[in-house]
This record gives sequence, C-alpha cells and structure tokens, in this order.
Amino acid sequence: MRLILVRHGQTPSNVEFLLDTAAPGPGLTALGDKQAAARPQALADEEIDALYASTLTRARLTAAPLAAARGLEVRVREGIRELSAGDLEMLRGDTEEARAYLTTAFAWASGNTALRMPGGESGAEALDRFDTVVAEAAASGAGAVAMVSHGAAIRVWTAARAHNVEVSFATGHRLDNTDVVILEGSPAGGWTAVSWAGTPLGDAAPGRESGPTGQPLGPAGETPVPDE
Repeated sequence: MRLILVRHGQTPSNVEFLLDTAAPGPGLTALGDKQAAARPQALADEEIDALYASTLTRARLTAAPLAAARGLEVRVREGIRELSAGDLEMLRGDTEEARAYLTTAFAWASGNTALRMPGGESGAEALDRFDTVVAEAAASGAGAVAMVSHGAAIRVWTAARAHNVEVSFATGHRLDNTDVVILEGSPAGGWTAVSWAGTPLGDAAPGRESGPTGQPLGPAGETPVPDE
C-alpha cells in the first residue's frame, strides 16, 4: 500500500506557537484555507483510493477540498489525531517547559514507549492508535491511501515504523503545514518512506543533529517551535 500522510493547514495556534492538541481544536487561518485548497493540485499525480482525516477540526477542513476533488468520503478516525500534550496543553512551544512534548514523543520513536506524556498518553498508546487506523486502511485492499493528520504524529509514527527513517532525521526535518510524507509497505511487512516534504528518500535517510522539535537545534538556549 502507498500511504500518503498529509499535515493539516495552518491554524491560529500554529501562528501563536501554542501546543494545541485537544479536541475539537481550532479551524484554519486564511492561509490554511489556501493551503488546503491547493492540496488537490499538489497531489494530482498521486492515485488515492481512500481518504482519512483525524477527528480534529483542522484535519477535517484540510481534507475537504481533496475529498471534493476526488469524489471520496472522508473517513474520520480518532487514531490519527495529534499526540496529546496532556499537562503541557496550550503552552507556548518556545518555552523550556514545552520542550518536554517532543522530547517525550521522539523518545517513543526511539523505543521508550512506556514513557508517558506529562498528564497524557504513553508512547505505546499513541503508536497503537495510529497503527490501528493504518491497519484498517491496509485491510480494506486500497492500493493508495491519504491520511490528513498532524505534525508530531506523522513524524513520530514515521520514525518509529519506517525502516529507513532514523529518529535523528525526523527531529531534524520539520513538516510545514500541508507537507506530505509518503511511505510504501504494509503493517505485516513494514514500511519504507519514499519521500519527506517533497524530497525523495533513499534506502537510508541521512541523519542530522537531533533536536526535540521538527527543526535542527539552534544556538544554545534557543528553543525551536513545535509543529502540532
């Protein structure tokens, strides 16, 4: 199966650098609406047999133009929603306290799935719910599936499940709004990432210095912004 993971369009909370992961979440900004409207053309060369979106408002709004263009039903699933921030909800992402969010999330991708987000879910719970939706899509027999999800969820799940994406790569390469990660494979046979934000990946994605967000670490004391 070809799995096309799409990050949602820009939200007001993205602009304000907030860790906003609770349901139903904000809608899209004017720019986010334009980004969503551009997805059908951007994915014009991709076959898409089924389209999923998370339960959060921003994901469903981002999926809507693609669904209309392809004549597809949007299958809304809780399992591909953003990683819950728990006690860190609505903190600014450029604070020291908020660094615990993606530090914890990428520890999950490294194998420490028993670790729990402060006041939130564990890595085992987060990866299992995403796995469940991917398994459902694979069992449907669809050859190509698009899923509109969220920055941290896509990056962490890909780093945990794609054999050619190391955690250092996922932490060092951000996903901007409506960027896409494409994988091929199956739940039983495993996954290979073939592109990340438009850049083709070979058998082994090159690593970069690891950081707790989707950007490489900046100068000492500088905290990059999360991309929920």
